[in-house]
Amino acid sequence: MDIKQLNHLHTLAKCGSFTKAASELNIAQPAISQSIKRLEQELGVLLINRNAHHRGQKGSRLALTSEGLALNDHAKVILQQVAQAKRHLQDLANLSRGEVRVAVPGMLGSYYLPRRLMAFRHQYPSLKLSLFEGGTRDTLRMLQNEEVDIAIITEQDLTDELDSQCLLTAQMVVAMAEDHPLAALSAVPLPDFFEHELVMFKPGYFHREWMLKHAQRLNIDVNIAFETNLINLIKQVVSQGYAITSVLEMVIEKNDPIIAKPFDPAVNLDLHIAWHKKRPLGQADRAFFEFLMQNR
Repeated sequence: MDIKQLNHLHTLAKCGSFTKAASELNIAQPAISQSIKRLEQELGVLLINRNAHHRGQKGSRLALTSEGLALNDHAKVILQQVAQAKRHLQDLANLSRGEVRVAVPGMLGSYYLPRRLMAFRHQYPSLKLSLFEGGTRDTLRMLQNEEVDIAIITEQDLTDELDSQCLLTAQMVVAMAEDHPLAALSAVPLPDFFEHELVMFKPGYFHREWMLKHAQRLNIDVNIAFETNLINLIKQVVSQGYAITSVLEMVIEKNDPIIAKPFDPAVNLDLHIAWHKKRPLGQADRAFFEFLMQNR
């Protein structure tokens, strides 16, 4: 039993004759007759009472048996659902419906994406955008659990299970108060950075993990005086001279009373848009991906 047979039965019940049903379906009359016979043979029941007459009507009109009536009730529901599914998919293909679920690091979510998200929303007003900010570990977990369809992660976090494309290369800088001793340097060596009290994101964020890994390589004990995931609070702590930090260069804005210095040697992070190979991007996700790549 397939959709075509159900459609033949429903049309035949509606039209009352093989001739009219074949005309409406634009197929040959023997084709619809054979289709119904095969359906009856498969189910082991008689669906059409071909000799029934209805009072007040001229000529012979086909009528459904009780089994045919029962199946036709199911057929109507199934055909309606199929039609709705087709319309839904057409809407998605035309980008008139759909949702983009994307997980991003906090710094990108706050400083890189807002303007681009608004521009994307303006271009595709019918699409829903769901943005989730979090650390690298949370982002990868959400991608693995299918809570999001796209994630922006560092190149170091890519796995064989993921497809990706590089979105941007961002420089990590040392952020400090304007009167901090390190402000006199043109670039800050890692050992000098680790000599000072730090304010950093909580565990699970890529740049914290990067810093701690290099401190361990240098056999340096890190003094983390403050831990918070609130970027504005981090900037306040830094601007008031309580600690220094490491952030993406884009986080330090012109009006911030903060000095940003590159590391020596420079630290650059390649950030990728990633998705699971086993879950190809849908139309809405593909539109978002292409939009970001075109507006880097």
